[in-house]
Amino acid sequence: MNQLTNHPDIFDVSFEDYDERVIKASHSVPILVDLWADWCMPCLVIAPRLKTLVEEYDGRLKLAKLEVDAGENMRLAGKYKVRGFPTVILFVDGEEKARFHGAKPLSFLREFVAEHAGY
Repeated sequence: MNQLTNHPDIFDVSFEDYDERVIKASHSVPILVDLWADWCMPCLVIAPRLKTLVEEYDGRLKLAKLEVDAGENMRLAGKYKVRGFPTVILFVDGEEKARFHGAKPLSFLREFVAEHAGY
């Protein structure tokens, strides 16, 4: 499960509920998908920064946490041709708009969302 406190705009997602909770939901609000793993130090570094970013958007951006080592979740990492962790993919209107990988600073995250989500 994700390493963040319970937050209404941050949720765990799995292979089984991914289409409903990410693809379909991104028609209403942009959704960042954080593909992460417990053993990945950069994943642990970026997590609180992503939380801060989502809090700043106050419901206008959501964060789906996909732990790649849980169940069949690695299949989604394969589907999106993820080559490193963390990989963060932004979905808007059911489609991938942009992605990045690695632990980026909060300033980068703000610019990334502003540029690709239209905020």
